[in-house]
Amino acid sequence: MKCSVSDFPSWTLCTPDEAQGYAKATAEGLYALLPNEIFWRDRQVYLEEHGYQLRPRYRPGWSPSWLEMNVTPSFCEDSISLLWRDVIDATRKADGELVSLKSVEKDGSEVTIARFLSRPELRLDPTNHCVPMVDILPDPIDSKAAILIMLYLRPFNDPGFGAIGEVVEFMRQTLEGLCFLHDQGVAHRDCAAANIMMDARSLYPHGHHPIRIAASQDGIHMLAPLSRSDCSVRYYFIDFGISSLIKKGESPYVLGRQGRDKELPELSSEITYDAFKVDIFTLGNLYKKEFLQAYLDLEFLEPLVQKMTAHSPDQRPTAAVAFAVFESIRHRQSSSLLRWRLRRRDETAPERVVYDTMAAAREGIYRLRHFVR
Repeated sequence: MKCSVSDFPSWTLCTPDEAQGYAKATAEGLYALLPNEIFWRDRQVYLEEHGYQLRPRYRPGWSPSWLEMNVTPSFCEDSISLLWRDVIDATRKADGELVSLKSVEKDGSEVTIARFLSRPELRLDPTNHCVPMVDILPDPIDSKAAILIMLYLRPFNDPGFGAIGEVVEFMRQTLEGLCFLHDQGVAHRDCAAANIMMDARSLYPHGHHPIRIAASQDGIHMLAPLSRSDCSVRYYFIDFGISSLIKKGESPYVLGRQGRDKELPELSSEITYDAFKVDIFTLGNLYKKEFLQAYLDLEFLEPLVQKMTAHSPDQRPTAAVAFAVFESIRHRQSSSLLRWRLRRRDETAPERVVYDTMAAAREGIYRLRHFVR
């Protein structure tokens, strides 16, 4: 649907002189499609024919909406450019659901593993935390490529965590998901922060923009998400580009230095190493860097994380053992501790007083509500 100036708040409008300047900058290419966007524009018609609609910026004959209105371009949805070439958002026309489209090698491991993990009997398994594959299409231009269509997700740490129990739930889901992967013979080999995302629809009941993710769907208003403690979210492993599918009886030892975590000690192109133990270290290192090194009051998780990040792979637990140890730790924590706020290590004394007071008030309200019930 075409926008009009009446759809925009007054503070997004510009003067006629400013609009003329933006028009000149637009003509000079300031807001032109980037090379990574042209890739998807060239496939837009094909995708729409198969039921997936890209945003207006990528449709044939796109004309910037701000040229017809005195609106600052940055507040126009079609000024928001794509950050990466390999992945783009789209709307599934059948039901209006937001999905992610990824360009992948047609015969690569990512397609093989995505199909394997999306079999009906595995897709229904509640312990399966692998991003669901919605569809896969042949690339209409590149015969060696395919377009993998998946559930739209956002970074697991955006918005940030607010309570100790939210961190514990993240660890529970990711360890559960890793157990599932390893039980299926899949070693992810790159369980870094960028490759774990979440379905956060419950935190944003009215949706958000797929690229400017802190903003409303029109890209204008900054949103205040709901709390993870009040609205459950689900975490998923993504990007199986360097993963290994190891059949029963096959050796889990692999070669290669690929992966985002450069602290992993055994990576080598010459000496084989256990792919499953790589996952244990990488996930443990994520817990250490994202949580233990950033927040206080998580000391009860340190023994497990230390075991997971042991220098020697032989000293690291299996996924099943790590999950069992974690569950034992989790069940020993009080519900009041899990509800308590996360305290950043760099928090100042005045900040601590204010935030602790607010947290105590929330806890009091919580207890009062449950007492009344």
